[in-house]
Amino acid sequence: MKKEDFLKKIEIELRISKNSPYTIRNYLKANEELLDFAKKNPENIEQNDVKSFLAENSGKASSSIILILAAIRFAYTSLLQKDPTVSIKRPKKERTLPDVLTKEEVLKLIENTKTWKSRLIVSLLYASGMRVSELINLRLKNLHFEEKIGHIKKAKGNKDRIFNIPNYLIEDLKRQAEEQKQKGREFLFTGREGKQISAQNLQKIVRLAAKRAGIKKSAHCHTLRHSYATHLLESGTDIRLIQTLLGHSSISTTEIYTHISTAQLKRVVSPLDELMKK
Repeated sequence: MKKEDFLKKIEIELRISKNSPYTIRNYLKANEELLDFAKKNPENIEQNDVKSFLAENSGKASSSIILILAAIRFAYTSLLQKDPTVSIKRPKKERTLPDVLTKEEVLKLIENTKTWKSRLIVSLLYASGMRVSELINLRLKNLHFEEKIGHIKKAKGNKDRIFNIPNYLIEDLKRQAEEQKQKGREFLFTGREGKQISAQNLQKIVRLAAKRAGIKKSAHCHTLRHSYATHLLESGTDIRLIQTLLGHSSISTTEIYTHISTAQLKRVVSPLDELMKK
């Protein structure tokens, strides 16, 4: 089987399985790179080829290696009824703490956006904790201003969830939605010629606003999601509610924010101070 035919069949299987565009892109890339590295046809790929390919990519994060193995396993079990990754040990996924902006830094970031539309995008990302892909795919029909909620459809893991529309943004969002409706557009935010706004454009908006604001931390769209969750936790919101709002399948994913909530850590009184009061 030729590489091009193999990749096309993988894409078909992924689409049938209702995988996200992100997963489809990454799975195809991993399998294409393996075949280019091994210089073999798909049916001739063996475990040693996969191991050599992983060794070549050993500098990548554990999460990337786990993704590569998952991509190869899916392709070969689906199309060739074999698994060249079967006895390859998966690395443990690192649990690194994400960068989080303070509330003051979030405000500076919003204030340093260039346009009204950019300000609305950054504000909504922070106010809702949405992922980039979720904001890109937010449709007008899924906004319910009378209830002050929005529906996120087919998010990560093919799950639906809701988000609250803050009072502060409701009029601006109504205005944006009305303008899009009048132009006959389906999505809340679009780029040139009415096409869906790209992830690259959203990242650029946040990156440049952070630069103008003088924020030294790594600031991107997902940083606003981390900040949203952390600030909710600091304000006393139950972690189970935060799990639901973020769309996490497991509470363990949400619990990472308990490790980065500096405001809560600062409220902990040292036992020495308690002792010396007596």
